[in-house]
Amino acid sequence: MKPKILVVAANYYEKITNTLCMQTNSALNKKAKCKFILVPGVFEIPVVISKNIKKYDGFIALGCVIKGETPHFDFICSAATNAIMNLSIDYKKPIGNGIITCLNIEQGIARSSKKGQEAAKAVLSILGLEK
Repeated sequence: MKPKILVVAANYYEKITNTLCMQTNSALNKKAKCKFILVPGVFEIPVVISKNIKKYDGFIALGCVIKGETPHFDFICSAATNAIMNLSIDYKKPIGNGIITCLNIEQGIARSSKKGQEAAKAVLSILGLEK
């Protein structure tokens, strides 16, 4: 039976999110049943995963955070990463981190071409479906 994977994608940078989602979907194709949920920003990803933690075998977090002129970037990145890691460890379920952290939109666009696929392959690997 195919594993169920929930992909939670922050849609703040829509072009980047679309690319991340397409790459993730391509990597998961035929290997898992997947559902996509869009959220406004990266900060909302962990709560959606938490609400669905018992319904799925694995999760993928997608999004992009671009550094601005305030420390907001650092707080959001740390909070999201720590929450995702804690959920994964506490519930012993793989959560692929496909959240891009970068300095500008150009870096985000460039990194979006592979990051979703890498996160999907990591989850599939932990589930024993990818080498």
